[in-house]
Amino acid sequence: MTVIVGVDAHKRTHTLVAVDEVGRKLGERTVAATSEGHLEAASWVGRWPERRFALEDCRHVTRRLEADLLRAGEAVVRVPTRLMAGARQGGRERGKSDPIDALAVARAALREPDLPAAQLDGDARQLRLLIDHRDDLVAERTRIQSRLRWHLHELFPELELPPKSLRRQHVLASLETRLQDVSGALGEISRELLTRCRELTLRANELERRIGAIIRLLAPSLLALDGCGVLSAAKIVGETAGASRFHSRAAFASWNGTAPVPVWSGNVTRHRLSRGGNRQVNAALHRIAITQWRSTGAGHAYVVRRMAAGDTKTEALRLLRRRISDTIYRGLLADELLATISQSGGPPAA
Repeated sequence: MTVIVGVDAHKRTHTLVAVDEVGRKLGERTVAATSEGHLEAASWVGRWPERRFALEDCRHVTRRLEADLLRAGEAVVRVPTRLMAGARQGGRERGKSDPIDALAVARAALREPDLPAAQLDGDARQLRLLIDHRDDLVAERTRIQSRLRWHLHELFPELELPPKSLRRQHVLASLETRLQDVSGALGEISRELLTRCRELTLRANELERRIGAIIRLLAPSLLALDGCGVLSAAKIVGETAGASRFHSRAAFASWNGTAPVPVWSGNVTRHRLSRGGNRQVNAALHRIAITQWRSTGAGHAYVVRRMAAGDTKTEALRLLRRRISDTIYRGLLADELLATISQSGGPPAA
């Protein structure tokens, strides 16, 4: 019998509920959200020889617990948060508590046999932190640029700034010269925003160069794909956190939202666009598809061929995104295998 241990994780405590193969509750335990508490949890489940932990995929809350369990040799799967709403509503026990939520996590893991397996963080984790940090800096720069444009319009109504020009150093230097002789609070604020805009641009560019150096080592196959740049490749690798945790290309497509959703009944067979999945990766795949469509390569030819067969441009691009997802999945697996061979010093034994 394989026991599933569902975990409801919080900042200070974690509640564990063990269930058997038909979802019957076998035991319950609450431990501290510390390394000592995680060791206590691993010791508590030792009574069941065949076991697997199921953690709701709340990365910032469960990351330390997940890492400690993996280091202790435990098997861990991640339960997407979208599965939990229905699991809680369909539960027989009324109300909401940590044990009820942990039981819902365990039963959701029983219903979904193909959940992604957790693994220890490596370079992909560092890459995700860097790309997320750069995204935050770029968003902050965009807000500052918007305020700065309004102040400049008030000070210099005749000044016309082209789109995206406030990230260029020569434009910032020219504006700094203009603002030197402007007195009052508006001039002071504008100079401060200009300085901050320059700092954010330099830091974002520095992060992009660092991300590029990492992604060229981790995923050279993605950079070889037409339309995939450094930032899109980094977003895909950082969010995927290991393509080998997906059992097939279809599972990868379902996770990133490129697999269509069936919406048919009776004699009419139809599918619609999936609104779920990882939207960050889905957006990166869309950027790659649009770039391929606007070029003259195989992606453009595929869209033209699908449109000639009767598909709309939107439908053809959706199909192209799915093809790109399959290509990326194979490329990520190949890159991971190559990295494993490099670390081991030779090809795996037959």
